[in-house]
Amino acid sequence: MGATGVLATHCVILCFLRKEALSSEQFTVTGLQRPVLASLGGNVDLSCQLSPPQQAQHMEIRWFRNRYTEPVHLYRNGKDLHGETISKYVERTELLKDAIGEGKVTLRIFKVTADDDGSYHCVFKVGEFYEEHITEVKVTATSSDIQILMHPPNIKGVVLECHSGGWFPQPHMEWRDSKGKVIPAASKSHSQDENKLFNMTMTLLIEASSYRNVTCYLQNRLTHQEENISIVLSGKLFSWKTVWIMILTTTGCMLIVFCMIYCVQRHVINGSFSEEICYWLKCAMVLMFSVLAVTVVMLFLHRDQRAQVSDQHFELNTLWLEDISVILCVLIVFIIKLISFIYFRLEGKYDGDGSNLENLFHGTNAQMSRG
Repeated sequence: MGATGVLATHCVILCFLRKEALSSEQFTVTGLQRPVLASLGGNVDLSCQLSPPQQAQHMEIRWFRNRYTEPVHLYRNGKDLHGETISKYVERTELLKDAIGEGKVTLRIFKVTADDDGSYHCVFKVGEFYEEHITEVKVTATSSDIQILMHPPNIKGVVLECHSGGWFPQPHMEWRDSKGKVIPAASKSHSQDENKLFNMTMTLLIEASSYRNVTCYLQNRLTHQEENISIVLSGKLFSWKTVWIMILTTTGCMLIVFCMIYCVQRHVINGSFSEEICYWLKCAMVLMFSVLAVTVVMLFLHRDQRAQVSDQHFELNTLWLEDISVILCVLIVFIIKLISFIYFRLEGKYDGDGSNLENLFHGTNAQMSRG
């Protein structure tokens, strides 16, 4: 009976241990199915739990990102092994074990950075058996630091630049008018700083006949939080159109006055009515040619946008066009006046009745035949 009793006792113990081992291997790991939003600089809690609930003090609990061998936090043999975690999470994690007797643990990450964005694996392991759950973390950062810079107005209009930094992930950015309607941006660009935060830049070219009130909008794609800043533009900024009209009008008036002076001097006082009409027609042709020349030069210079609005050389290119246009207008007026002056002087010298320049050529041929 003694040997039989001992044998029976061993069998019962073995069966109990086998049952415990089998039961400990029959579990899954559950957790949040939706992404967890984490504010930049704050703390985030990630929980996972055994199902069915059971003791987990004797298990290995491992949190890792991309590689199993590089844990974010490691719990084994009832202790937190901080020395085996990767460097950027040292002293930044804590495993909350208040409910570990029911198989539930929570990983708390302090001082969240943009690098913490991504997936986290929670692994419970007993012997060779393990199960895991993956939780997605979405780091968010919204900035209220928005600035609108206005470049000096030019003949093309006014260039606005909207700048904002400190966003994560990359925000949605757009221009809107006073009615909330989207205005197509001339360009958009972004960069990331050493903390992987996004810095946004957006430009807009406003012409004289377009908008006077515009708003720069930015929106966090995860939280849908919006930030904006508006600017109201004065009509005085768009005076370049008037300046160019004044330049062309002044050019035309100068040529008209110049032609009238010569006509009156040469043909109203000394000439006949038919000759006066003839010279008025000549003056009109000179005027039309000068205005046409100025118009063609302006169209040629401004037909193409040689630099994009976002280009750092856009402002320099526009100022060069303005300066060269004014210089050409002045040169055209000067050259036409000089040519007209020489023409009228030679005509008056070699043509006594002031009708044409044929006498000039006849006189030149006679002198050559005598020689």
